[in-house]
Amino acid sequence: MTGVEGGAGRVAGGGPLLLGVRHHGPGSARAVRAALEAARPRIVLIEGPPEADSLIPLAAEEDMRPPVALLAHAVDEPGRSAFWPLAEFSPEWVAIRWALRHEVPARFIDLPATHTLAWGRDGRDEPVGEETDGTPDAGSGGADGHASAPLSPSAPSPAPPPASEADVRVDPLAVLADAAGYDDPERWWEDVVEHRGTGERDAFAPFVVLEEAMGALREVYGTGGHERDLVREAYMRLQVRAAQREFGDAVAVVCGAWHVPALREKTTVAADRALVKGLPKVKADMTWVPWTNRRLARVSGYGAGIDSPGWYGHLFSAPDRPVERWMTKVAGLLRDEDRIVSSAHVIEAVRLAETLAVMRGRPLPGLGETTDAVRAVMCEGSDVPLALVHDRLVVGDVLGEVPQAAPAVPLQRDLDRIQRRLRLRPEALERELELDLRKETDAGRSTLLHRLRLLGVAWGEAVASRGSTGTFRETWRLRWEPELSVRIAEAGVWGTTVLGAATAKAEADAVSAQGLAEVTALAERCLLAELPDALPVVMRVLADRAALDADVGHLAQALPALVRSLRYGDVRGTDTGALAEVAAGLAERIFVGLPPACVGLDADAAEEMRRHVDAVQGAVALLAEAPPAGDPAADRPDPDLRGRWHSVLRLLSVRDTVSGILRGRAVRLLLDEGELAQDEAARLMGLVLSPGTPPAEGAAWIEGFVGGGSGGGMLLVHDERLLGLVDAWLTGVPAEAFTDVLPLLRRTFSAYEPGVRRTLGELVRRGPGERASATAAGSAPPGFAPDLDMERADAVVPVVRLLLGLDGGGRGHVENTDDDTDDDTDDDRDDKNLAGVA
Repeated sequence: MTGVEGGAGRVAGGGPLLLGVRHHGPGSARAVRAALEAARPRIVLIEGPPEADSLIPLAAEEDMRPPVALLAHAVDEPGRSAFWPLAEFSPEWVAIRWALRHEVPARFIDLPATHTLAWGRDGRDEPVGEETDGTPDAGSGGADGHASAPLSPSAPSPAPPPASEADVRVDPLAVLADAAGYDDPERWWEDVVEHRGTGERDAFAPFVVLEEAMGALREVYGTGGHERDLVREAYMRLQVRAAQREFGDAVAVVCGAWHVPALREKTTVAADRALVKGLPKVKADMTWVPWTNRRLARVSGYGAGIDSPGWYGHLFSAPDRPVERWMTKVAGLLRDEDRIVSSAHVIEAVRLAETLAVMRGRPLPGLGETTDAVRAVMCEGSDVPLALVHDRLVVGDVLGEVPQAAPAVPLQRDLDRIQRRLRLRPEALERELELDLRKETDAGRSTLLHRLRLLGVAWGEAVASRGSTGTFRETWRLRWEPELSVRIAEAGVWGTTVLGAATAKAEADAVSAQGLAEVTALAERCLLAELPDALPVVMRVLADRAALDADVGHLAQALPALVRSLRYGDVRGTDTGALAEVAAGLAERIFVGLPPACVGLDADAAEEMRRHVDAVQGAVALLAEAPPAGDPAADRPDPDLRGRWHSVLRLLSVRDTVSGILRGRAVRLLLDEGELAQDEAARLMGLVLSPGTPPAEGAAWIEGFVGGGSGGGMLLVHDERLLGLVDAWLTGVPAEAFTDVLPLLRRTFSAYEPGVRRTLGELVRRGPGERASATAAGSAPPGFAPDLDMERADAVVPVVRLLLGLDGGGRGHVENTDDDTDDDTDDDRDDKNLAGVA
């Protein structure tokens, strides 16, 4: 009797060798490998899309490193896609590798992707897409993939089945675990499968037992209310029959255990063909793409995944003593994070895990026992380092690799080439990347990331730089997700290269933009992405929209982005002459339209307009330093631009029909610019805080003048006249009006830093009559006396001297001796200078 015949004889019903597995299960993977070695089939059939048969040989390439996934997408609609993930410990991957190593044909036998992607295209069902990547059919035996088909792409569910069937659809292993007296299906599966070594025992026994269990479940629950399984299983039976005609019974089938009873079922060929006849179809492309452990985990949204891919990978790869090896990994990770973990910790953790397993009646310690032991021994009861262990080891941050020979869209090829040239490899682990745009390589990386974001491929996210605020520096947070492969396929409709696709996409976005702010933001992105061919189209649309848009708010929103673009263009060496001309034109229109737009606004509209005024203030300051519009070669700034803006602010500051918050902000901006004397500012404040002004209007003026994080608190600290005006006005507010202005005042002063609020409170507590006398007596609040506090300055001099390397000992005053009189004189002079700085 041959190996296959002997194996088949051990599996109920004879015929092909049906190996029912739990996808992404290391125990199933080991059992499949042992069964294939014992049976030696002439062909291996695997649950998966048949279009991927031509891709199977790539699994033998040296550059192919799991986790990887088969990606199928509709040619005419790349966003309609599905994934079939495979990890190193997936039974399907083990079967593929075994077949390639033994030169045995391997084929996929599930429903073709051309039908899977078309399922639900008529709108009656939910289409396959990114949000449900790779999720199995619920009726396949569990959305968690315990005994189901995570290799089948997600599909919509019809009307909800009865409650009992819904439970099976969620997790068939839960029923078996409950029957065995377990309240946790994962723990039951570990005890009966993962902790079971093949050894010298019957290699086919696990599959016989699992087939009997699934057969009993399907007798009770049928398809679990999901009729799509009937179609898939009919197609798989047809493929098994075709393989039997070619190879006899020397056929091994690796599929989800839920499907084994259906594949064993005796049906006619005509009946199966009738089920698969007339299925909708679309033209589909398929390739290998890298996958990540995080996407194998349920926590990442992959509903058919597993909780602990890193742990399962360890169980599969560890040759012996898995608990001891796992604890060693944990100790190494914690040591890398500067936590004190010794060999004694590892030994005690292993002992505790084994003791817990015995107390809980388990054959070997599982993930629960090892986690409890790590928390108690290595983490000292804290969940903070334990979260790191879970993230880095239990789940893991492994990113698979696929060979260059794998099929890919031209855009993906171009991206791969650019990534190699810039030495910017995709990584699953989130990391920050600091770029100096003055360096050629860093500038190229920035350009690539901006172009990808414009294409909707969010590989990187720009974040605030910690080290510098200059425009020559950028900080990016990078993390590669498998779904980005779909986004690249979608972006392929715009071009075959990253540059060409980004240019075409920018031009299309400019034409379809709804508002002026969208176009200006797009112009900024085109400069950042260095798209010179797209910029003329964007600027033409921008000029047209700006000429037609009369809303001052829209113009004020658009101006800052344009001015930022001028700065970026200056750093990146881009010609921004046309951009400067449009920006200057926008500024002039804002100057003309802002005063009328600020009249008659309610509180919310006035607050929004204040933000616009602040944004324009910053934009004008930058724009005034640029060459005059229409003369890019000029090296002098426009001298009148800032003056015209100051005239607008003066008009706002004295117009009674303008909201108080805007008048106060205009006065503050003029004061900061040096265009308004402090006496004049105090006079305007005194007028608005006079008894004739309604308290709510006065409170709004104060918020505009000293509110927010604009340094208004320090202004009150250093100018006691302004503080006295505010104090006198506040104490004179009638009791019936005080509750109305209190929320506004609280919002204004709560934005100050604690030290500023404390100093203001001290000044107010002393009262106006005592402030001058306190200052004269030298008892002013620390740091606010009229003269330098030499004692406080001397206290910091030694530290400053040490930082500047002025002496070796860091002493502030050197004792005067006859031998070093000159040196002492120099030191004393340095001390006096440092005291002034301090």
